[in-house]
Amino acid sequence: MTTTINPDGGTALSDDVVPIADARGAEVAGQWRLMWWKFRQHKLAMASGVVVLLLYLVAIFAEFLAPVDPNAFNPRYTYAPPQELRMSFVDQNGDRQWGLHVNGYRSEIDRETFRRTFVLDDEDRIPVGFFVRSEPYLLAGFIPASIKLIGPKEAGQPFYILGADRLGRDMLSRVIHGARVSLSIGLVGVFLSLFLGVVLGGISGYYGGLVDTVIQRLIEFIRSIPTIPLWMGLAAAIPLTLHPLMVYLIITAIVSLVGWTDLGREVRGRFLSIKDEDFVAAARLDGASEGRIILRHMTPSFLSHIIATVTLAIPTMILAETALSFLGIGLRPPVVSWGVLLQEAQNVRSVVTAPWLMWPGAAVVVAVLSFNFLGDGLRDAADPYAS
Repeated sequence: MTTTINPDGGTALSDDVVPIADARGAEVAGQWRLMWWKFRQHKLAMASGVVVLLLYLVAIFAEFLAPVDPNAFNPRYTYAPPQELRMSFVDQNGDRQWGLHVNGYRSEIDRETFRRTFVLDDEDRIPVGFFVRSEPYLLAGFIPASIKLIGPKEAGQPFYILGADRLGRDMLSRVIHGARVSLSIGLVGVFLSLFLGVVLGGISGYYGGLVDTVIQRLIEFIRSIPTIPLWMGLAAAIPLTLHPLMVYLIITAIVSLVGWTDLGREVRGRFLSIKDEDFVAAARLDGASEGRIILRHMTPSFLSHIIATVTLAIPTMILAETALSFLGIGLRPPVVSWGVLLQEAQNVRSVVTAPWLMWPGAAVVVAVLSFNFLGDGLRDAADPYAS
């Protein structure tokens, strides 16, 4: 039971409304503080926000967190199964010390298929440590470093916590590095869609008339085109000889050009509903330019709604990149993204042999669910006065 402040200034007892610690200044609190109080009550959204933050920290510090280079391969460990981290006594130079280790591999031949398979060897223990030395690399692309968060204490020892792919590349390192591309393409794509949606939607709603008609017909035309064939047609026009960075930028632009229409219509509706409000008329009479009225007076009035919409749009962008890359018409190797990694899972036989190839799909599910829950919480918080 908590004490709350009623709108008429009195106090009351309630089970699920704003505590008095927050309600002390509720009558004069700003919009953003009210939004924070409302968002804080959404526990699932708070937890999802932490997960999203951790995902982006993983993307930023991918080189430090990944045990090895994502493109480093070792054919000796093709489709090696995941190793299990264990805590026990480890024999190091004749001394038994308490520490982490993983079991090594021994190779066996399957008598039915006559294929080589790997089996974890309980007698072969590989010591594992934190902050181990590694080959020099650039953290975040420009900071020289030679320390990894975790890895085998002896260089050259096999270390595949999430298993290996068909070339003997570490799946953990590839999933971590894939987060950087997949999560950043969502952010860049959403910001491009945000720009197009706010600008074109705002112009359409503010001016109306012929301008509104042209923009709305453009939106309807884009929405009438089947999404997958449109993506395939645009992506097929990308030359195979382009640099991977250029391909990344073009794929981002393709996803953004298709994804701005929903936000554009929402912004248009908001502009139509508030363009005749008193504060807009006052700004116009005060001599404010039309650009200032749109950007400084009208857009901030529903900025919280835009933030919630953008948060919900990021997982759509991530899924779009994953789908394009999975179909082979998006990003291509040597770029490492979750969609590119899932291309390995197109072969059913490979998935049966090495089910750990589906780990990038699990990463996509976690990211999309986290963004959706976070967006739901922000959407509810965008209207703090709703019950």
